[in-house]
Amino acid sequence: MIEIRNVNKYFGDHHVLKDITTTVNRGEVVVVIGPSGSGKSTLCRTINRLETIDSGEILIDGVSLPEEGKALAELRSDVGMVFQSFNLFAHKTVLENVTLGPRRVRGVGRKEADERALELLRRVGVAEHRDKLPAQLSGGQQQRVAIARSLAMNPKVMLLDEPTSALDPEMINEVLDVMIELADEGMTMIAVTHEMGFARRAADRVIFMADGAIVEEAAPDTFFTAPSSERAQNFLSKILAH
Repeated sequence: MIEIRNVNKYFGDHHVLKDITTTVNRGEVVVVIGPSGSGKSTLCRTINRLETIDSGEILIDGVSLPEEGKALAELRSDVGMVFQSFNLFAHKTVLENVTLGPRRVRGVGRKEADERALELLRRVGVAEHRDKLPAQLSGGQQQRVAIARSLAMNPKVMLLDEPTSALDPEMINEVLDVMIELADEGMTMIAVTHEMGFARRAADRVIFMADGAIVEEAAPDTFFTAPSSERAQNFLSKILAH
């Protein structure tokens, strides 16, 4: 579903992504972890061209990522993105936030869009808040609305960029539960997260990044019990000790 070939990205003189090559199969859940500043979020954002790349190639479902224009907009509509800061439209209701994309981009009629949105809002547990503005919801509720908004476009792929990092601790599990449900249903997902429990439970593969490079990739059981690199061993010894 996703092919990343020899991707490099610079911010000025800073080499943020160093010759990244990996693939994500259809229905696979890949969790990207690593220390802050390792390039995880930048990698996630390049997959739908929120960040441009300086060299290499990214393909979604066999199609090379267009640089701009209508083709890029069409491809982005197949790639759902959930941000750590929710990014909901503050002046629109929960229902309007979820129906906007299908109506504007997919050309879905209001009745059909509303029915689909309500189905998704029920699925993520916030249907009773359909007429509220985002500011009237908790952080966890807003993030679940953001997930419903992405699902409303029937994406081929979901990208989740640290979706729980802005949440209070008691709200994290309600978002992780939705993510685990999506994973169990076969959604192709790339999740950048610090939630090691989610990585163990839902990931088919863990990618560990450091200093802009992929240091190792492995199944969760292998990675968390016997990481092959010293860099990953040091990282896990620090975060799993608490």
